[in-house]
Amino acid sequence: MTFQIAAVSAVLVGCVILFVSGRFRVDVIALVVLAVLAITGLVTPREALSGFSSPAVVTVGGMFVLSGGLIRTGVASLLGQRLVRVAGGGELRLVLVVMFTAAILSAFMNNVAVAALLLPVVMDISRSTGISPSRLLMPLAYSTLLGGLTTLIGTPPNILAAEALRDQGMRPFGVFDYTPLGGAVMIVGVGFMALVGRRLLPGRDPVHGSEVGARREAAGDLAELYGLRDDLFVVGIEAESPLAGRALAESRFGSALDLNVVAILREGRTDLAPAPSEVLRPGDRLLVLGNLERLSQLHGGRQLEIAEDSLAVERLTSADVQVVEVRLEQGCTLVGRSLSRVRFRDRFGLNVLAVMRGETTYRRGLAHLTLRAGDLLFVQGRSEKLETLRDDPGFVVSAAERAELYQLEEGLLVVRVPPDSVLAGKTLEESRLGGAFGLSVLSIVREGTTHPMPEPGERLEVGDTLVVSGRAADLAVFDTLRELEVERAGPGGLEALRSERVGLVEAVLSPRSTLVGSSLRELHFREKYGLTALAIMREGEVIHAGISEVPLRFGDALLLHGPAERLRVLGSEPDFIVLTREAQEAPRSERAPLALLIMVATLLPVLLGWVPIYIAAVAGAAAMVLTNCLTTEEAYRDIEWGAVFLIAGMIPLGIALEQTGAAALVAGSVVDSVAGFGPIAVLGALLVLTAVGTQAIPSSALVVLMAPIVLGAASTSGISPYALMVAVAITASASFTSPIANPANLLVMGPGGYRFSDYVRVGLPLTLVVFLVLILLTPVLWPL
Repeated sequence: MTFQIAAVSAVLVGCVILFVSGRFRVDVIALVVLAVLAITGLVTPREALSGFSSPAVVTVGGMFVLSGGLIRTGVASLLGQRLVRVAGGGELRLVLVVMFTAAILSAFMNNVAVAALLLPVVMDISRSTGISPSRLLMPLAYSTLLGGLTTLIGTPPNILAAEALRDQGMRPFGVFDYTPLGGAVMIVGVGFMALVGRRLLPGRDPVHGSEVGARREAAGDLAELYGLRDDLFVVGIEAESPLAGRALAESRFGSALDLNVVAILREGRTDLAPAPSEVLRPGDRLLVLGNLERLSQLHGGRQLEIAEDSLAVERLTSADVQVVEVRLEQGCTLVGRSLSRVRFRDRFGLNVLAVMRGETTYRRGLAHLTLRAGDLLFVQGRSEKLETLRDDPGFVVSAAERAELYQLEEGLLVVRVPPDSVLAGKTLEESRLGGAFGLSVLSIVREGTTHPMPEPGERLEVGDTLVVSGRAADLAVFDTLRELEVERAGPGGLEALRSERVGLVEAVLSPRSTLVGSSLRELHFREKYGLTALAIMREGEVIHAGISEVPLRFGDALLLHGPAERLRVLGSEPDFIVLTREAQEAPRSERAPLALLIMVATLLPVLLGWVPIYIAAVAGAAAMVLTNCLTTEEAYRDIEWGAVFLIAGMIPLGIALEQTGAAALVAGSVVDSVAGFGPIAVLGALLVLTAVGTQAIPSSALVVLMAPIVLGAASTSGISPYALMVAVAITASASFTSPIANPANLLVMGPGGYRFSDYVRVGLPLTLVVFLVLILLTPVLWPL
């Protein structure tokens, strides 16, 4: 083994380890690999960047735009709805029609886009027929993968395999060269799911473990599915209650008690989905949803008591903690963003006590204030943390010589932990003073010693004096909530959640959402969309408590409650997919014939051999934009840039594997180990290697890495490279055994209530079926 082979092998192993760890985005990993290969000289700088000019990358990007044009003009939606409409109410017939519909669309469109398109359609069918979504959604996701196997443009691995042949001077695969073998795999796969696979699918209620279908049919209500019946309560507002006259947002029901106010019963009428600005009145009865555990804790005793009315800045500092003034310069990363959006406390480890803008000083609502260049921030922090600001040219840090100008006494309180406080013995994190009541603890004075900037794990003790940011009115909410009287809602409580103008819907993050990792609180979801999130379904489990603080994941399903017009607005947002057709954005149906014509005009010259596929894809994408089938912004949004950079970054690694001889070494080892058993054994060994690789490596990257190995094995064994390449490309795309193997699998996880084990139970036998079909039919359709 040469040094070059050892070096590129080390890069490959490191790449796979990073893929498996899941700590970094796969496209970022690919770019790091590109840089390492260029810096170490394993590839030339030109070769390192060759992926960005690769015809395969251009083709993949163009097909994303063409798919977007078909979706936004309603071509795909119209076809999907009409085909699914003829399925009737039988589960077997529904599975067959849904799968064949999705497979046909996926042959010419991006499979994730097809899954996102048909997801609301299938959910509506589930509701109307009483069949559990879990019986339909995994077949939907799998059929988009199976359909992509049938044409050159159905999936990026097929395009990459064809391009690998072209790079070696061979004739690349045509648009329908995959169809005989891929079509056979698709038909057998659909048949397996309809006859066997669907019997392995769960039909569970994520809350109670019972059959979802029966519960949906009986209750016809999403509230039942998400287990809301046991979490509905009624809270009365007495005439002397301090909550009377407060806006709903000031009541702290959500942040302090994890209770969502879904309706106000007032003077004989029901006001559903009240706005945060709605003012509570004496005699109101609030229908709230949630768990009473937090309220029970508050009933245990007092929380805090005001110790004094004034404070000195010295209580915020120590030998290690300083208070400084920070000016934001033009170009600072904070300009145009809020502190909560950039996660300032987590990122810098500092507290912002006040913001001065011109003659105005802000001491409240700092987390949501959009910052501007020239703003002065009064900041508390440890010395080593402040150094990071001093090293950043976007900040100018100076001593806090004008503390009196910030009038901190108007935004800070000094409070004490009394002997009967339920907070005694709890950590600051467990007390939820910040998230629940907006009281950020800046300093603790204990036995005469000041401890500024205490850690979240610091435990409160009786007699502690706390310097907190907040108002006395915020503190008063403690005692008010502690005295609330709550009763369980009657049997008809669920029916009160809906009316002609207010509804319940499910929504999931779209495949290209930018909101992954953000919580609903950080997104200001209630304020921005006017909707209340009641629950989150994740990996088959329903989350009720503290959902505003839960970082969102791709695959989560959110149960939302609010006005119908607001639900339709959410349906037009690119970050969400609302799981009902009624809330979907209206397509540009008048341009549907034109979009269909462009798609045909794109493929026909390729079929006739007039132009290469990558030129046709670029021309078709441009035509979609020029004819207003979709806008330029939508076209850029429809391109999965992560996939583009992943492929472009991995192509240099494929080049390095080939040029250093590493690919030939692996190919020789594979051939030598099974050569005595014949060509079919070589084919089987490569398919097994590819199938194992799909568990750790994205399918597009895997084909890039496998291509030189496959071509090397073909050269060594004398087997047709076409036979090996087509089978390996199909295997790489057959990612059924894990929800994270393909975005389409993950997209249906939340709405279907699936667990990771469900994908293994159904996907593993389907993978074995695909493997057998390839072993049996590849030698017949592509002679070895």
